[in-house]
Amino acid sequence: MRSVMRQMLQRLGHRAIEAGNGKEALDQLNHHSDVGAILLDWNMPEMDGMQFLDTFGPGRQDKRPAVIIVSTESELKKIIQAMERGADEYIMKPFTEEILEEKLSILGIGSDRNE
Repeated sequence: MRSVMRQMLQRLGHRAIEAGNGKEALDQLNHHSDVGAILLDWNMPEMDGMQFLDTFGPGRQDKRPAVIIVSTESELKKIIQAMERGADEYIMKPFTEEILEEKLSILGIGSDRNE
């Protein structure tokens, strides 16, 4: 799924940095200060999406980078829980490139070629 999301982002004109789990994502964020958005899978090894939000969310300035939860989870209670922990948007798997583009646009994130 990561490679599919990376390809979608690249076709939409974005640069993509991958991480295999929440701990790797935190490490990547320490090395890349220009990240505009995080596509965060709910279910990851070592540190899942909710644990990532609990660690990353509280100190986030100006809601940047934006966090989009990507999951098969459809229970409204859990989606609300993710938003309360700091997620900015939610995308249900499977999704299309158009849905991803719409969510990025809602969050005010343009492509690298438009910035």
